This record gives sequence, C-alpha cells and structure tokens, in this order.
Amino acid sequence: MPEIIPVFDGHNDLLLRLHHAPETRRTLFLEGGTEGHLDLPRMRAGGFAGGLFAIYVPSPPSPGAPDLFELMKEPPYDVPLPAPLNLTRAQPVALSQAGHMLWMERASEGAFTVCRSAADCRAAMERGSIAGVMHMEGAEAIGPDLDALHVFHALGLRSIGPVWSRPTAFGHGVPFRFPGSPDSGPGLTDAGKALVRECNALGILIDLSHLNEAGFDDVASLSDAPLVATHSNAHALCPSPRNLTDRQLDQIAESGGMVGLNFATFFLRPDGLAARDCGFEPMLRHLDYLISRLGEDHVGFGSDFDGCVVPEAIGDSAGLPALIEAMREHGFGTELLKKLAYRNWLAILERTIGR
Repeated sequence: MPEIIPVFDGHNDLLLRLHHAPETRRTLFLEGGTEGHLDLPRMRAGGFAGGLFAIYVPSPPSPGAPDLFELMKEPPYDVPLPAPLNLTRAQPVALSQAGHMLWMERASEGAFTVCRSAADCRAAMERGSIAGVMHMEGAEAIGPDLDALHVFHALGLRSIGPVWSRPTAFGHGVPFRFPGSPDSGPGLTDAGKALVRECNALGILIDLSHLNEAGFDDVASLSDAPLVATHSNAHALCPSPRNLTDRQLDQIAESGGMVGLNFATFFLRPDGLAARDCGFEPMLRHLDYLISRLGEDHVGFGSDFDGCVVPEAIGDSAGLPALIEAMREHGFGTELLKKLAYRNWLAILERTIGR
C-alpha cells in the first residue's frame, strides 16, 4: 500500500467557519463532523500536514443580493463586487480570526502549531503537528499607515493578499465574471506599493491571487521576493479572471515563484460551472499545464477548502489521499508527488518568510 504523502496547502478558509460559529468552535475544530472541508479528525485522516490559514473579513449581507455560488451554476455571469470595507469594521473581525488561530494551537494540545518560519513548519510536521501559517486574504484590516501590519506580524502573520477582489486602500481585485480577463482596473495605489516594500522587509509573502493584472505587474516590478499565487489556476484552461494568463505564469516562473492549484470547480472547469460532478480530470489537466509553464519545482496545492465548491471525488480534506492516488495513476512518480504535495511549498516559504 503506498505511503500517505503529507500535504501542505496554500489556502483555506477554516478561520472564517470558526468565526461564524464561535460558540461551537471547539466541537467544529477538535471533534469535527460532515460540514465544510476541514477539522482536526479529517485533516489527520487525509494527511493534511500544514498550510496557509486565511483571515478573511466578509462583506456585510446585502438584502436581495444574489447568491454568488448560485450564479456560478449558470455561466456566463458578471457579479458586481461588494463595496470596500473600512478599517473600523475590518480590523476587529481580523483580530478575532487571528485569535481563533492562536486558540487552535492551545486547544489542540500540540496537534496544531502556529508557525512563523519554514523551519517551524518542518519541525511541526516532523512531530506530527499540523503546521499553520497565518495568512490575510484582503488587507482591509491594515491601515495605509501600515502600523497594524506590524501588530499582525507579531501575532504570526506571514502571508498577505492586498485584495480579495473588492477594492482596498492598496489595490483592486478581479471581478466575479465568467468568462473574463484579469485585465480589469488600475494597479496598486501608493499605499499598496508601500505595503509591498514593507512586506519584503518583514518577510511576509505577498499573495497575487485575487489581484488584477495591473496590480500583479506592479508587485512583479517592485518586489524582491519570488512571485506567489497561493490559490489560482490556468486561464488558458478556464477563462475566469481569477486564473492566471500565460504571461503571468511566465513572470512567476522567471521569479522562481509558486502557484497553488485551486480546487474550486468554477476555477477548474472549462465551462466555469460550480458543479461537483467533475472528478479529478480537471485538476490533473491544470496540474499538467502549470507544470509545463512553471516547472515541477514551482507548483503545489491551494485548495480553497471551506471557501468553495470542490469536486465530489475529493469531498473534503480526508479525500486528499484519493487525489494523490489519481495523480500517481496519471503518471506522477513518488518524488514529483512529494514536491507537489509539500516540498515545493516549504521551499518557497524558506525564500519568502524565512528559514
């Protein structure tokens, strides 16, 4: 029987699930269940050994607004982006989710570790503890003066995306549109450019997923770190604005960067459909394509667990061994599987957040 290969994942939204259910978070995380994609028992069962855990501040509910996932069941679609969030609303929610992550470390009694370096990740994984790196998806909780960036860095923040699609003080994201291009809107603001420089100085990974093309180019010209898109796919195979064009993939390759395969069906399927009945084939096609553009040392997973619709063939984090086996049957050897599953992520973290 093949060994269970550990997985380090580039993106998940477990902290948002905990934020929505603070009274039951102990049961939700420690004991688990069938809702969502991630909890401690299912992560252990699937070999989920670590990943980037996203702090994400949701937009306030808008009466009568269409459900995004419902619209994605009937492409084409073009959904207006939510209004920007102000710092006063965003910061308390982000601090709450950072607190959830620190609580996970204490409540799990050694089963989960908040990691601040690649060495921390390796050490946690070696002793069988899930290695969690704090990420922020959309920088609304960071004011333009960047003081809060240092506070969150002290809490453990080591990765940040300047935007989650809706505009921020730092830049502009891509729309929820299918089909569509990431070439939409202006680039980084002056505050966004300052954010990139400060992240470089602090050793905070800058996530290009959700950022529009002009903003992507600004990061590429400013940053002295490898370019990383934690959870994006190939635009050539699925023309969603959230996916990366060949030109963007080539820029990432030239920087020695990294792309994490997003498991969301609407970023995998060529028809952009939010439907689960697609098996592993779209995931394998995107992996093949990403490897062909980036090389086998620069591709990994960025599941988007707990934030998207994933193929029913994988189901949740407990289904990761089935994905690995499908990749093996597809022709990927054991050494390549280990690179894609965790080694490439650990290597890029060494070059971005530090050894």
